[in-house]
Amino acid sequence: MRRKKAQFQADPAFAKSVLAATASLRDGVAGLEFQEPVTHVYNPLQYAWEMHAAYVARWGASPRGVLFLGMNPGPWGMAQTGVPFGEVAAVTRWLGLQAEVGKPTREHPKRPVEGLACARSEVSGRRLWEFFAAKFPSAREFFADHFILNYCPLVFMEAGGRNRTPDKLPAPESRALFALCDTYLEKLVELYQPQWLVGIGGFASRKLDGMFGKRGQQPGNRRLGTILHPSPASPAANRGWAEQAAAQLQAQGIW
Repeated sequence: MRRKKAQFQADPAFAKSVLAATASLRDGVAGLEFQEPVTHVYNPLQYAWEMHAAYVARWGASPRGVLFLGMNPGPWGMAQTGVPFGEVAAVTRWLGLQAEVGKPTREHPKRPVEGLACARSEVSGRRLWEFFAAKFPSAREFFADHFILNYCPLVFMEAGGRNRTPDKLPAPESRALFALCDTYLEKLVELYQPQWLVGIGGFASRKLDGMFGKRGQQPGNRRLGTILHPSPASPAANRGWAEQAAAQLQAQGIW
């Protein structure tokens, strides 16, 4: 499926609709409770709302041909910046975003939120944004036809600081969480009207399959795709992730 080259657009009214759906998710998940081994939960859509709103208003304010979906924030990425896969250097330099970032209500001593002052790099975010920066001459050209969001906005941490992903939550907790996240994703797909929904990693790809139909079996113009997650926790991603992701995007006809 070849798409016409898109022109970058930014519609304030469109951004307002996206942010209204996002605010509903932000407030809905804030009312959920989680039990041990989760001891700390961060909601960057609360304390980094100004930055997330700037990301949507500047780079996500019109329909897109390709919508990439991640799982949830990393402790050194979106947890710090409010931007999906929000590695600080990419957010400030390539995306050109600057905004105040506050603090979570209850902060883990081993996972402080320092906002744009965070000196630690988010490897997944660095790999992802550097990959797009190498492919496209500017962020403007990338965002003309692409946008990136996360399915779940929450960061889960155990007592020792270990990250706990949403798929590891007990079923009663995940059901309540996923119901809110599903509603959010459905609304954003309705708004962005993408031709391609691309899961970044297994969780996001399975979620898209479950909500929108199996890959290769979609009616109409919308199709589902997948790329390997850039996390350093994945041995495969540590063996030339960018080359593998490019090959996947080309083989599926997304690029």
